[in-house]
Amino acid sequence: MACTLLRCIFLLSCLMAIEVCLARSLTDHDDHHHHHILPNSAKKVPVNLYYETLCPGCQEFILEGLPPLFKNELIDIIELRLVPWGNARVHSNQSFVCQHGPPECFLNTVEACAIDAWPTPLEYFPFILCVENLASEGKHTEWETCFTKLGLDPKPVKDCSSSDHGKQLELKYAKETKELKPQHEFVPWVVVNKQPLKEDIGNLITYICRAYKGTPPSACHDKSSSISTSDEAPHVYPACYATKDQNNAHP
Repeated sequence: MACTLLRCIFLLSCLMAIEVCLARSLTDHDDHHHHHILPNSAKKVPVNLYYETLCPGCQEFILEGLPPLFKNELIDIIELRLVPWGNARVHSNQSFVCQHGPPECFLNTVEACAIDAWPTPLEYFPFILCVENLASEGKHTEWETCFTKLGLDPKPVKDCSSSDHGKQLELKYAKETKELKPQHEFVPWVVVNKQPLKEDIGNLITYICRAYKGTPPSACHDKSSSISTSDEAPHVYPACYATKDQNNAHP
């Protein structure tokens, strides 16, 4: 019970941080429009997460590793993309086989549809955070409750996930995952500025700060985000490994 309460408090704080980021983003957009303030010219750092919805390590990383990106203005210096496919396979008849069975294939499609319906991380991430929290508690069948909890219109996601559009989104993610160079070995698989972090995803913020060429946000000055000076070893997330057959699967 105590663990569940702490998790709820943690998730609430994450959602509040995302709401603050969204409000700031809208304010900044209004300032640029009315006062012609030039934005930071430094290129944002691409950060891609390749994952599958029912992999425990992916759930843990989404719940604990990604929320800090929405704090201390880190989200402003990155282009965050989530790719829900992971170690799934596509058969020649275009059917999917997922590592954790049909429920995972379905939830992968649901989250792909959420990303499609609400294209920015500030919009779609609260929904994915909610779904993955339920999945981590063995309640993935209750995913639709996240619409009510977050005040979201369920129609775009439900229509997409039950149609060919959802399947096409997953086929697109399957192709992207298969074409990774080097190929992914497991999930969660994080790529920062085209560099796979492999087992070192616990140092994600450090890699982002090193890759960013502009004025760094306050999080980049935090001792805990440094590989070389941190007193604590970075967290190691459990992995769901891909097989050779999965990496060589159609398409």
